[in-house]
Amino acid sequence: MVENGFWVFGYGSLIWQPDIIYAKKHIARLDGYTRSFCMWSIHHRGTHDDPGLVLALDEHEGSECHGVAFYVGPDHATNAIADLRARELISSAYLEVTRPVELETGEQVDAVCYVIDPEHVQYCGGMDLERQAQIIATAVGGRGPNTEYLYNTCKGIDALGLADDDLAFLQRRVAELAG
Repeated sequence: MVENGFWVFGYGSLIWQPDIIYAKKHIARLDGYTRSFCMWSIHHRGTHDDPGLVLALDEHEGSECHGVAFYVGPDHATNAIADLRARELISSAYLEVTRPVELETGEQVDAVCYVIDPEHVQYCGGMDLERQAQIIATAVGGRGPNTEYLYNTCKGIDALGLADDDLAFLQRRVAELAG
């Protein structure tokens, strides 16, 4: 199915580093999920001994997440989905699901979404923002410091004109903690 082209919803690093060839890009809304630092990162932004935190889509009734929907055309679909799976499914903490998202144009499309598996050992939902800030301020993994991930995500969200109060708090607090 995805070989014929597909939409993918980006809410974190996909916003600022999609690393796929796409034909269209729209601000979009996904209902029923929040963007949250609810996943321990033991590969990219932390280690097994000193885990960091990365964003995930955490399912919560009545919530919504604003991000970006990318359309990948048929010419690049096979490579793009393989690259996304290698990146997002590294530890099986994310589930690859298809969910309806609403584009800024008002059009509704089905998009591939990477959502957290709340039963996975890396799930850490419900952690307070201060504890998240303390972890993000010091963790480092294979793709670099956890702070870099946070700051780049905030910059990407700001560039789109989107607001995320939790990320804004974390950006300020992590900057204080990290010096």
